[in-house]
Amino acid sequence: MAREKSYVFPTVLVFKTSNRSNAKTKMKVYKTKNVDEIIEGLENGNLPGVPVKAEILKLGVGESMVKKYKEQYSL
Repeated sequence: MAREKSYVFPTVLVFKTSNRSNAKTKMKVYKTKNVDEIIEGLENGNLPGVPVKAEILKLGVGESMVKKYKEQYSL
């Protein structure tokens, strides 16, 4: 199945590297994947840039979410 490369909105994933209290919070922006592909990648454990033991905090779509999450988590 061919996938269109020109997505209108970026998909934003905010996660902690582990479930520890001092784990670093990170944000990953995907411009060529939609929400369904990211959720499927998290379930299978094959999402590049995100550890398997990562704790997912937020998942959003759009530039406004990028700005909001940067302010909310001080990234």
